[in-house]
Amino acid sequence: MSFESFSDFLAMGGHGLYVWLSYGVAALIFLANVILPMKKKNEIVKKHVQRLKREKVA
Repeated sequence: MSFESFSDFLAMGGHGLYVWLSYGVAALIFLANVILPMKKKNEIVKKHVQRLKREKVA
């Protein structure tokens, strides 16, 4: 499928809203699948470091 102009490309034959919305939702899901586990890992590491410091002092 070829498009006459960039605005035709964005419109996607009248389905642009659905196409670009689905790309946006997919991108958000991919980002969440990368960022959330990293944040959780950092929280777990901080908790373990704090616990190890407490045990070392005691």
